[in-house]
Amino acid sequence: MATLKDIAQRAGVTATTVSRVINNRGYISEGTRKKVYAAMEEMHYQPNELARAFSKQYTNTIGLIVPHISHPFFIKVISNLESSAAEKGFKLLLCNSKEQPEKEQDYLDMCISNRVAGIVLCSKYVQTREFRKMNIPVVNLERGGDDDTISVQCDNYQGGKLAAEHLIECGCQHIVCLRGPMKFSSGQQRYQGYEDVCRKYGRKAVWIDCDYDYDAGLAAAEELIRRYPDTDGILASNDMAAMAVYKVLHQNGRRVPEDVQLV
Repeated sequence: MATLKDIAQRAGVTATTVSRVINNRGYISEGTRKKVYAAMEEMHYQPNELARAFSKQYTNTIGLIVPHISHPFFIKVISNLESSAAEKGFKLLLCNSKEQPEKEQDYLDMCISNRVAGIVLCSKYVQTREFRKMNIPVVNLERGGDDDTISVQCDNYQGGKLAAEHLIECGCQHIVCLRGPMKFSSGQQRYQGYEDVCRKYGRKAVWIDCDYDYDAGLAAAEELIRRYPDTDGILASNDMAAMAVYKVLHQNGRRVPEDVQLV
């Protein structure tokens, strides 16, 4: 098995230079970097990540914990995070919790034991304040921060407002909102945007509760068809619910967008 010294000899540089290339430390010319990488490839050298973790106190790995890897939103999140991390020389440790609190905690423990450099948390269960004493950077994605941790969120209020205004501008007279879970800030804010637009135009804010998944969308759409047969505009709080609504409307002979407009 090739060693650091072997790579240095093949590349014609010092072992210190090889170490700096591997750990991405200090200035290294592009030519030197290419020579080191070429030597590593020729000699099938794999850096000892565990040893590097102990020497630096962390690996070049970022833990990413998502509730669903099959959801279109998180598919895009995972892809873009991986690309951004790779540009900076980091890798992703992807964890799919399936909205199970015990799995999320197990994954968090795994991230800590693997000495990740940081964690991107899409969890709705774990309180991030527990990381403060461990000195692990945490970024909350699409969830409110429960302390002074960083949180990155969409402008959910503006999203609900724009969607409702668009349906009204398209001539919809009987709009129903399939609002997301009100225990989450995203559900609250999207519905609030919709409700404020209804108030502005003198409309009654009609809604049906709907969770952020396909099966919940099917159930909510069936309820909507039954309770509000005159509906000509639907604001679904997320894409999974919208896809389910489209299916139910089609099964009931309602065309989109000719009979019912759907956001």
